[in-house]
Amino acid sequence: MGIRVAGLTKHFGEFLAVDNVSLTVESGELVAFLGPSGGGKSTILRIIAGLETADAGTVSFNGQPADHLHPSARGVGFVFQHYALFRHMTVAANIAFGLRVQGASRRRQAERVTELLELMGLTGLGHRYPSQLSGGQRQRVALARALAPEPKVLLLDEPFGAVDAKVREELRHWLRKLHDEVHVTSIFVTHDQEEAFSVADKVMVIHRGRLEQSGTPDEILDHPRTEFVARFIGEANVFETKVQGGAGPVGALRIPVEGIADGTPVCLVVRFYDLKFWRDDQGCARVVRMTTLGDRVKVEAQIDGAGRIFSQFPRRSSLLHGIEPGCRIHIEVTLSRAFVTGTEDGAIETATDC
Repeated sequence: MGIRVAGLTKHFGEFLAVDNVSLTVESGELVAFLGPSGGGKSTILRIIAGLETADAGTVSFNGQPADHLHPSARGVGFVFQHYALFRHMTVAANIAFGLRVQGASRRRQAERVTELLELMGLTGLGHRYPSQLSGGQRQRVALARALAPEPKVLLLDEPFGAVDAKVREELRHWLRKLHDEVHVTSIFVTHDQEEAFSVADKVMVIHRGRLEQSGTPDEILDHPRTEFVARFIGEANVFETKVQGGAGPVGALRIPVEGIADGTPVCLVVRFYDLKFWRDDQGCARVVRMTTLGDRVKVEAQIDGAGRIFSQFPRRSSLLHGIEPGCRIHIEVTLSRAFVTGTEDGAIETATDC
C-alpha cells in the first residue's frame, strides 16, 4: 500500500511539531524517519496511524483519503518503543489479540500465531509471559502482534530504543530480513543514523517539524541538500567563514568556493573521510591527538590561525605513515560542501589542499 502525506501541520499548544510536511512512501518500501529527538518524526508517524489528528493536511492510502478513518480501520500495525505488551497475557495471546478483536476463528488465530512464532524465531515460547522474555524477544513479540492481522502498513516508533547495542544490531538485520520476506509497506522512526542507513530503502531526514531531505542512504550521505543534513549525517568538520578571493579561509587552510560572491558568509562542511593528512614540516597544521577506534584511527589537528580539524583513516592506511602527535602536516580537502549562511541554498561541492 502506498502512503501520501500532503501539507501536514500539527501544533501542541504554541509548539509547532509538524510544519507543512509532504511526503510519499511507495508500496512495499521500508522507509526510515531519521532526525534528532523532538523533531516531529513520531508525531508524523502517529498522524499516519490515526493516533493523532493533524491541524491541517491530508493522509492518503493508495490514493484514498484516510483522515476520517479510525485507527482500527486503517489497516495499520503499530509497534511502540517499549513493547506495550499485555503483561497478564501469554506470548501467544498477545500475538492473537488483534485477530480476536477482528473476530477471527480460534483455528485461524492458532494457525497465525504458530506461523508468526516461527517467523519471529520464537517457536516454543508461546506459553511464556512477557516478563519471562529478554528485551529482544519482547520486541519480536510486539512485531508479531502488529503483523498478526496482516496489516497493509507497518509503523514502528523507535522500535529498538529499549534494547542494548548488541541486541539492537541483531534486530536491525532481523527487521530487514523480515521486510524482504513479507514486503509490507513499513516506516520506522529512529535517531540512529547507522540504523536508518543499514535497514531502510529510503531515508527521510526530519528536523524541527520539516522534511529536510528524502532519498536513498547514499544520496543522503553523499549529496546533502541543506546545511542541517550535512552537519547531522555522518561525522564532519564545520567551519563558519566568509568567501575571499574565491575561497573560504579557515586560518592557514583555504577551501575554494565556486559560484559564491566574495564577502558572503558561508558554512563549510568537510566530512572526516574527505580529508588527507601527510607529514610536512611546512604544513598548515599540527597533529594534537591520535585515537585508535577499532580498525580506524581518528586524527585531531590544530590549523594555524584557526581551530581543530578531524580526520579518520583505516588503521593500516599509508596516509598515517609518519603521522604522530606534535608533527606538522599538509592537509588536502578532497571534497567540501559550502552553504550560504542563513539560506536554504543547496550545497556547492569543492576540493583543495594547503
